[in-house]
Amino acid sequence: MNLFRSTAAVLALTTGLLALPAQAEVVQQNTSGDPLYTAEAPKAFSMVGDLIIARPLLIGATIIGAGLFVVSLPFSAAGGNIGEAGKALVVEPGKEAFVRCLGCTMSGYNRD
Repeated sequence: MNLFRSTAAVLALTTGLLALPAQAEVVQQNTSGDPLYTAEAPKAFSMVGDLIIARPLLIGATIIGAGLFVVSLPFSAAGGNIGEAGKALVVEPGKEAFVRCLGCTMSGYNRD
């Protein structure tokens, strides 16, 4: 692919991703009164966008974060914050990628 097409594709994708929050709707809550069913009930377009855009990016962030964690491990060990570095670089993106329900905005797994 030549440089012009690559640049145009990146600009089009970036513009489309930046326009997504402007098109987002408020997620409706189930008001049945039963605590079991009061979790988020995302719409289909939220699920599709999450599946196609957010999950691959979050999985990539988890993989890149794991690599960065390994690279920063000697410095984290010297500073005494291996746990914080691991949580910020690997656990948090992984939790959002693999534990959060499809289309939801908050993770359903709250244990640290």
